[in-house]
Amino acid sequence: MKILFAASEALPFAASGGLADVLGSLPAALSEHDCDCRVVIPMYRSVKPELRNKMKYIGDVTVDVAWRKQYCGVYTINHGSVVYYLIDNPYYFMRDGMYGFYDDCERFVFFSRAVLEILPLIEWKPDIIHCNDWQTAMIPVYYEVMYKYHREYEGIKTIYTIHNIQYQGVYGKEVVTELMGLPGYHTSLLEFDGCVNLMKGAIETANIITTVSPTYAGEVLDPWYSYGMDRALVRRQDGVKGILNGIDVDNYNPKTDTVIEKNYSSMNTAGKKKCREALLKEMGLPVTDEPVIGIVTRLVAHKGIQLIQRVFHEMLDMGCKFVILGSGEKLYEDFFTEMQEQYPDQVKANIGFMPELSRKIYAGADFFLMPSQNEPCGLAQMVAMRYGTIPIVRETGGLKDSVNDAGGKNGNGFTFKTFDALDMLDAVKRGIELFGNKRKWNALVKRAMNCDFSWSKSAKDYKNMYCELLGEQTE
Repeated sequence: MKILFAASEALPFAASGGLADVLGSLPAALSEHDCDCRVVIPMYRSVKPELRNKMKYIGDVTVDVAWRKQYCGVYTINHGSVVYYLIDNPYYFMRDGMYGFYDDCERFVFFSRAVLEILPLIEWKPDIIHCNDWQTAMIPVYYEVMYKYHREYEGIKTIYTIHNIQYQGVYGKEVVTELMGLPGYHTSLLEFDGCVNLMKGAIETANIITTVSPTYAGEVLDPWYSYGMDRALVRRQDGVKGILNGIDVDNYNPKTDTVIEKNYSSMNTAGKKKCREALLKEMGLPVTDEPVIGIVTRLVAHKGIQLIQRVFHEMLDMGCKFVILGSGEKLYEDFFTEMQEQYPDQVKANIGFMPELSRKIYAGADFFLMPSQNEPCGLAQMVAMRYGTIPIVRETGGLKDSVNDAGGKNGNGFTFKTFDALDMLDAVKRGIELFGNKRKWNALVKRAMNCDFSWSKSAKDYKNMYCELLGEQTE
């Protein structure tokens, strides 16, 4: 079974978020299930020279972007068990940054068309092209309209995964003629609410639509979550599947992590206490027995930061210490900075992106607070549990699918249902009460650390979905 993953980023080549983690891990996990997986991404300026120097140049093709004819070079490199292809076009991709340019639509229309155009050049025909997010949404559209009847392309299936439905690729109607070169009678595939919507085009044309957690697959059919796209998805709900993402358990492993103060495992958690002490000392906070709450997130509204604002003083009154890491909207950055100034013995705010510090927080905190308004999957809560840090989350998306409340038999964290600050505060209170019972607390920590969030289960679910699509026997 041959699977080509198309995405705008993938580790270790380019990353801005969770999509890169998925594309850096899932294909490798699938290769252990007898899948020939390959990945195609753009060749950005940020790709490290040591990786560039190992790449092999395959050749180049010309890609039509409406009336333009653009150069497309193809480089390849093996990373572990997976073959990666990088699409080279200096005009589109040799820039500082990956997104946020005035011509992003043109850049990723080019990339989507290029993914299909390079298949004869690489002499490898996939059974399935698995597309991810709006940047690759035009691949199923182009395949349906222009490629599927060509002999070298026939029989290919397409899957489109929604990692975050908020980002849909919405542009003016002029892009159809200016950039896409689609026949006029096919423009209805992309039209939505008076605009061109790339995600809607993929929803109309892909064989299967997936999301990154089972709960999110249901939520995207709800107008409250869907940013309008429920009206297109509801016609495809028989084909909307949700598969929970995993994490790289070798990379996130408290037993071998070289960044944290002391290694430990679920069988011997003594090292976690050392990590806690080291974190508090590094943050300039007193080393005491009061619970430490870690927050590692983008400081934006849909992450639930306003809930934390609303009851922050109440949580401080309970004796909680906070170690915050993140950046985002200025009003939230300023809030945590002000709280640090007012409560220097309880709050440390680190504004920015510091990967090593995030690991120290995962290992050194007692709780991990993640009260998201919506969270398609979320990886931080899984990483936190891997390090024995107990998540406090709202029951949405992948948070609901991965965290069970400690009030039940299989509890591994604390949850609350409504997007309400007092409900979140109640979950924090329940967590602190259990924190005071060391026997029950240690059992909870061990249970959380023993949860399996590896890619192996998710990979099996993906393999079965591929088999069903191709009419093959599932595992």
